Amino acid sequence: MNISIVIIIAISLISIAGFSQPELVYRYQFNAWQIKHRKEYIRIISHGFFHGGWSHLLINMFVLWSFGDAVIHYFNRTLPGNSNLMFIVFFFSALVVSSLYSFAKEKDNYNYNAIGASGAVSAVVFASILYNPYGTIYLYFIPIPGIILGVGYLIYSRVMSNRNQDNIGHDAHFWGAVYGFIFPLLFNPSLIRHFFSELLLFF
Repeated sequence: MNISIVIIIAISLISIAGFSQPELVYRYQFNAWQIKHRKEYIRIISHGFFHGGWSHLLINMFVLWSFGDAVIHYFNRTLPGNSNLMFIVFFFSALVVSSLYSFAKEKDNYNYNAIGASGAVSAVVFASILYNPYGTIYLYFIPIPGIILGVGYLIYSRVMSNRNQDNIGHDAHFWGAVYGFIFPLLFNPSLIRHFFSELLLFF
């Protein structure tokens, strides 16, 4: 079985369990204060296994399912080692990296909480954009080239983060996206030439 499917199943089962057990979510959600002052480091990863409701879960898992296989295929062709193992490292490190900015900003804020795998899912989407910048991504069933949606998404995430008017982890979305673009380059820097050559095909 493809490792992305295993991750989807695991996240889905744990998230569904959390829907009826709020104490479970409370114990494992991202809370920078708890991480800093009570050394509950597991929250840096465990928050990605819980979601705020069915729509939150289904959207994240649909996007992960849509792009996970493609990214594993790209990793198999361009990165060293086992592509499934590389994807595991990528996905879970993305959960951590995408949360670091929020940790630094909210480490003394007891009331800040966040759940969801959105940071890691954003990383998967942007890794696919690195490999195939003009690949089609559907936004509300409207086909949009990945690079265009990606740039717009980064701008939107940064603006919404600065406004700080909702409880959505826009910082995690933004930094997960950046990390998704950078991660493959750490192992194969020549991919940046591939990215720009793909971009120039449009012109």
